[in-house]
Amino acid sequence: MVAHIVSPALLGLHAATVHVEADLRSGMPAFAVVGLPDTAVQESRERVRSGLVNQAFKVPRQRIIVNLAPADLRKVGPQYDLPIALAILAASGQIRRTLLAGLGAVGELALDGSLRPLQGTIAMAEHAAANGWTRLIVPAANAAEAALVTGVDIVPATSVRHAVDILEGRTEAEFAAIDPQRLLADHAGRHGPDMREIRGQSGARRALEVAAAGAHSTLMIGPPGGGKTMLARRLPSILPPLDLDHAVTLTRIHSVAGKLPAGAAMMAERPFRAPHHTISAVGLVGGGTVPRPGEVTLAHLGVLFLDEVCAFSPAALDALRQPLEEGTVDITRGMMTARFPARPLLVCAGNPCPCGYDGDADRPCTCPPGRATAYRARLSGPIMDRIDLHLTVPRLESGDIVGQVQGGEESVVVRSRVIAARARAAARGQTVANGLLPAAAARAVCVLEGPEEALLRRAVDRYALSARAYDRLLRVARTIADLEGVERVETRHLTEALGYRLPSADRMAA
Repeated sequence: MVAHIVSPALLGLHAATVHVEADLRSGMPAFAVVGLPDTAVQESRERVRSGLVNQAFKVPRQRIIVNLAPADLRKVGPQYDLPIALAILAASGQIRRTLLAGLGAVGELALDGSLRPLQGTIAMAEHAAANGWTRLIVPAANAAEAALVTGVDIVPATSVRHAVDILEGRTEAEFAAIDPQRLLADHAGRHGPDMREIRGQSGARRALEVAAAGAHSTLMIGPPGGGKTMLARRLPSILPPLDLDHAVTLTRIHSVAGKLPAGAAMMAERPFRAPHHTISAVGLVGGGTVPRPGEVTLAHLGVLFLDEVCAFSPAALDALRQPLEEGTVDITRGMMTARFPARPLLVCAGNPCPCGYDGDADRPCTCPPGRATAYRARLSGPIMDRIDLHLTVPRLESGDIVGQVQGGEESVVVRSRVIAARARAAARGQTVANGLLPAAAARAVCVLEGPEEALLRRAVDRYALSARAYDRLLRVARTIADLEGVERVETRHLTEALGYRLPSADRMAA
């Protein structure tokens, strides 16, 4: 007798349908799982056997064959424990096979038959809804996350016995659903570390406001102690709050990666990721035998902060080229291909040399000749060309350090200007921030007249700017004009944008 149930299989950030079939035959007692299972799936035999016995079910003393179809799709992870258990119960007549019609199930079994939380439940629920499944049984700990998806009834279960009781109508499926809009509204007023805590550095504060308003990547170079890390960690506090679609996208990413905050059913705030400089290219952009999202995807719609950027391996930094340009990462491994979104606001910070004092007027650089140049060269030209704002963050003056110094504006004030600037961009029909506009669209919203065009022509000739650099200048100038509330990009906006683009020596000479 054969019983059948469906279960979702994670493929990157999305899912596919796996048909779980259980067949019982006479013969020597045996338990086999076929259909290209990995080690975790193979080990489900022991978990299912112990879980059923400890939940007062019988394990048939027959030859049990479980098939996971399609056979050419590699099955990964322990999420097939529950559907395998339910299929065996139906095949052995311990529950009615009709109960499995239109039902999907997913869950890892503990040896006592209870269900453990899983990763990627929201992606599984989205697949169930898209494919017309009536109900989806999930571990109770994942129910609120899965319930963010409409179109499928979520059935939370704490154990195999609990799942069977729900299916047979002996108990009701209950869980505490969340109101995602209210959760987002509650988090909209939270800002974390505040901009008012920053002393001095008015130029860097202004640049971060421009970066937040237009989603412009930023590089900060300066001696130790200037406040580069402090500035970067306060950038999320001035970014616009998340809407529901973006929150669901972030929840899917972090759930698949197993990075959802403990006890949270949804990502309600923009992420801030600060990987260590020893991270590999795979860790930064994603990969692995089974494709997994990297830091650039975990920081999607938030901030990716690379502190001591020149200490990162050149291979890891160069791997960021595609994400910075296209906003996605494509990873192919064996029989699986995955595409991950990658639209973080990139912020890099570093010292001008290993000792940190190259070019400092008060402290001499102690690096050997040529060492500072070689250190900065770890940031390749193509990567530098993809960064919109290049800042020099000087050492703080004594007046900014000693005594009771009044801080700058609060984050909530700066954030209001950022939100207003993005609203002006949206009023022009833009669906993305200025920094993410395609080249043709950037030129269309930044039409230059005689003086402005002449200024940029001189800048391109003098500094040998590439076409990409020119387009990025236009995007930054457009953002500056939006912050000012001006419809047309004027000379002062281009001049400020050039100040963020030119090498520090040229800015000081100007």
